[in-house]
Amino acid sequence: MSDLDHRVGVREANLVVRNLRLSNVYEANCEPLIEEIDKLFGIDEVSYNIKEGAIHLAYDATHIDLDGIEAIIRKHGADLHNDWWTHTKEGYYQFVDQNIKDNATHKPWSCHHLPQGAHRKRT
Repeated sequence: MSDLDHRVGVREANLVVRNLRLSNVYEANCEPLIEEIDKLFGIDEVSYNIKEGAIHLAYDATHIDLDGIEAIIRKHGADLHNDWWTHTKEGYYQFVDQNIKDNATHKPWSCHHLPQGAHRKRT
């Protein structure tokens, strides 16, 4: 796949897929919740599985993070499921999102990099 296979603002290298269980999601708040998350810049895909009670997210971690998505979830009266597995996944997802964001702004350094203005000898 390439960057052209995704929505505007989503790069393949920074794409993450997240699945989290939610609680307090009903017919009345499910549709507005999904629509608001879907409008965020950097979201590639979002869906909610009613049987499992889980939200499926695919987004570019350099533009959006899980904390912003959780704020929207709470705004609509829902919340992350209160079990140890969901909290463990949430912590891991936040760590990975921050790592991707940090690596995207990091300028690589190498001791083998030629100094500025130096030219290679041609043989």
